[in-house]
Amino acid sequence: MTPEEKRRYARHIILPEIGMDGQQKLKQAKVLVIGAGGLGCPVLQYLTAAGIGTLGIVDFDTVDESNLQRQVLYTTEDVGKQKAIVAKEKLEKQNPYINLISHISYLTSANALDILSAYDIVVDGSDNFATRYLVNDACVMLNKVLVFGSIFKFDGQVSVFNYKGGATYRCLYPEPPAAGEVPNCAETGVIGVLPGIIGTLMASEVIKIVTHIGEVLSGKLLTVDALTMQFNTFTITPNLANKNIKELIDYDVFCGTINEISADELKEKIKRKEDFQLVDVREPNEYELKNIDGILIPLNQLENSLAQLNKEKETIVHCASGARSKKAVAILKDHGFTKVYNLKNGLLDF
Repeated sequence: MTPEEKRRYARHIILPEIGMDGQQKLKQAKVLVIGAGGLGCPVLQYLTAAGIGTLGIVDFDTVDESNLQRQVLYTTEDVGKQKAIVAKEKLEKQNPYINLISHISYLTSANALDILSAYDIVVDGSDNFATRYLVNDACVMLNKVLVFGSIFKFDGQVSVFNYKGGATYRCLYPEPPAAGEVPNCAETGVIGVLPGIIGTLMASEVIKIVTHIGEVLSGKLLTVDALTMQFNTFTITPNLANKNIKELIDYDVFCGTINEISADELKEKIKRKEDFQLVDVREPNEYELKNIDGILIPLNQLENSLAQLNKEKETIVHCASGARSKKAVAILKDHGFTKVYNLKNGLLDF
């Protein structure tokens, strides 16, 4: 550790519980943060400040003006930019002594194991059940510790899963809620300070796990009510069956978040000249090679191109194989589109 690093981390090093040995462990640690949004911002900022040696950021989203009320890593001039890129640039200025890696991608069953395998600890700051189950199952398969947090209006939750054989996310939530049962922040709102409260608690758990200090929230769920400032802790009973995960599945289908339509059903709609809008979220070069007359809006431009679409009209989204279009369906639903369907298998069946 350089003299500059020793000065930077001096307040850690003089803590007997951490000391030089603990700070070295932080420097050697590799932590992946899923989501650079409300929870991800404080987690990333405090782990960067703490000196986590390698810090990965997974996010495909761009900064929206509505994010600025709670995602304090970003400013007005960042609106429209990729969160993973902006976060990396700002965190590098905060601490030039660590290695920051941006994964500008949606986390999927196809890439999750490859991305997570390079890290020691995974922090889940995602905002949907499909990603939470995906991250949990990947961590179980890879035997990675998972630090979990969630927020809703004024309430927050924190826990640590898969720690030394402890409980997993599926032990707490064996089944996802029915589609539409739990609204998101865009529908219900969230008090701006809550992600900061929960995010710093998550960062604290990471530091404790890495330095082997304190009592980790394994097998426990910490809940926070920001209106009353009541903190409660509940015990999670481990279920050994939840450790028996052999493969990753289609989590959008598992969570019931995506309504799908087959190629044959779409062909019938076209034949009957039904009134719907077909959206193609592939890239222009793909569209030129083959298309079925959909409105071309590449996935990474979708959120900024919603004005092209009629929110009241039935919407069918497709890509090449059905993977990107599932993400597009989720984006549209988050922005108030209710009659939206994914073309199963994309153009593979055309």
